[in-house]
Amino acid sequence: MNRKFWRASIALVLSVILSFGLILGLAPNSIAAEQAVWQKVELPTKANLLDIGFTETNPNHGWLIGTESTLLETNDGGKNWATRQLGLGEGNYRFVSINFNGNEGWIAGKPSLLLHTEDGGQSWTRIGLSSKLPGEPTLVNALGSHSAELATDVGAIYRTQDNGQNWKALVTQAVGAVRNLYRDRDGRYIAVSAKGNFYSTWSPGDAAWLQHNRNSSRRVQNMGYTPDGRTWMLNRGGRLQFSEVGTVDAWEKPQNPKSAKGIGLLDLSYQDTENVWVTGGSSTLLHSTDGGKNWVREESLDAVGANFYSVDFVSQDRGFILGQTGTLLAYSKK
Repeated sequence: MNRKFWRASIALVLSVILSFGLILGLAPNSIAAEQAVWQKVELPTKANLLDIGFTETNPNHGWLIGTESTLLETNDGGKNWATRQLGLGEGNYRFVSINFNGNEGWIAGKPSLLLHTEDGGQSWTRIGLSSKLPGEPTLVNALGSHSAELATDVGAIYRTQDNGQNWKALVTQAVGAVRNLYRDRDGRYIAVSAKGNFYSTWSPGDAAWLQHNRNSSRRVQNMGYTPDGRTWMLNRGGRLQFSEVGTVDAWEKPQNPKSAKGIGLLDLSYQDTENVWVTGGSSTLLHSTDGGKNWVREESLDAVGANFYSVDFVSQDRGFILGQTGTLLAYSKK
């Protein structure tokens, strides 16, 4: 084919596409803007990464935590990270949860550890925890000035309003050893039992946890709440489920995405109401563009060679995948 004709044809097609986009009220780069990529970020650590958090006053300032007392800081939205030391002595800690409200933030770790900052992380104060605390800290949420909520790995939940000097128990008794613990923005919790045999729920004002039996022979791996009032569940063997709206007991038909290849699924995150992401072992990343009805595997990440522990979108245009041996993937629009 004549090259000039080929180039002219391409130009004509692009012109039609752009014109159609303008008719619809789209900017010339709207089509390209819908495309996004996951890129691996080089880090100064090989530790397993477990949580990420950004200060609300500066969305480009964030912190990354993990095993081996790993604490990394970024000031450019996650493109570059530097190691930070806390001076905790000889202990080897597993930092498991970090959360900010404005410049005030908290870090929970194991063995029993709680850190607090009021200046975006420039300085951290260790908060003393009672030796009678049921379990070890596993999830912390910053609720406002001087206030936070702390949950342990046996489902004990406490709240402080004075920088951790005093704590009020929110449940009368713990739920037992848990595999995963999820807190929604409205304060509701879901706890998956250590063996995945059952799950429990708690809502603000409840005296105790409410236990639920799993609805299949496949053990539960992780659970959480959806933006539209449902509940999601990940089961062993690459299965996922969504509940009916407003319930945690009535479930839609289970899904077994072929693209998951039966590999264990570990975490789920909503980018928006339609775009949903699921991570798993062996570099598994599934993407749905229709709210979780259909799934496609991001095969370009198969070569990363790491288990993807969690996925988190800090905004609609910015997300992160955390994995083993210092694996961090960042999502951004092209």
